[in-house]
Amino acid sequence: MTPQRQLVLDAVRDLGHATPEQICTQVQQSAPAVNITTVYRTLDLLERIGLVRHTHLGHGAPTYSEQEHQHVHLVCHTCGSVTESPTDLMDGLAQRLLDESDFALDAAHVALSGQCGACRNAEENAP
Repeated sequence: MTPQRQLVLDAVRDLGHATPEQICTQVQQSAPAVNITTVYRTLDLLERIGLVRHTHLGHGAPTYSEQEHQHVHLVCHTCGSVTESPTDLMDGLAQRLLDESDFALDAAHVALSGQCGACRNAEENAP
């Protein structure tokens, strides 16, 4: 593990869910010479060896988190907030997909799009 790779891994751990650009910004605070290309290559390597994983939370760049970070992402398409729910929320769907389609769902890689309670309430109470 090179010092640059360790800085990228530390940034992923510190930030929780972060885009490569956010990770690069954090890494550059202590190592200004590290560029975005290095961050992308390092994230690819870290994912291949099972230390991080990426998730697409909608449009734009994927976000990265630690491999042990197991949950379903709930993304509000109105305000953009991201909340987390346990992966067992998807157990029924995962079993049905396996039974009917012979497809094994990776529930920790899932992002569900919808509308959070705050945004729904704001729309309901709007004049």
